[in-house]
Amino acid sequence: MTDFTPFEDLLAGHAGLLEDSLHDRWVRAQSLFEDRAYREAIVLLKELLEQPEDFGHALTDARLLLARSYYHSALLGPAIEAAREVLAIDPQEAYAHLLIGRSLQRQSKPDEAAPHLKLAHLLGGYTA
Repeated sequence: MTDFTPFEDLLAGHAGLLEDSLHDRWVRAQSLFEDRAYREAIVLLKELLEQPEDFGHALTDARLLLARSYYHSALLGPAIEAAREVLAIDPQEAYAHLLIGRSLQRQSKPDEAAPHLKLAHLLGGYTA
C-alpha cells in the first residue's frame, strides 16, 4: 500500500482504500473535526447517522459532533437543528444548549439565545 500522510489516510479510508468499519469512520470523523475539516466531517457524520441502529451508545456524541461541525462551518440553521436532536435524546446536554445559544446569537436573535445560554451555564458551566 502507498504511504499516505495522516490526512491522506483519512481521505483514503473514506474512499474505501482502507478498512472501513463503523468505528474507523467515527474515528475519521473525529480526526477531520480536530483538523478543522468541518465540512468533510459533516459528510461523514451524516453517513454514520443514517445507520443509528448500528451506532449504539455513541449516537448522541455523533449528533453533537455534527452540530459542532455545522456551527464551525457557519451553517447555523443545521447546527441548531442537530443540537435540538441531541436535546431530544438528552435534555441536559449543556454543550447542545451552548451551540443553540451561540448560533442564535450569530443570527442576531439574542432573546431566543438567552435561555439556552443560561442553561448551558447552569448545566455545564459554559459561558457565552
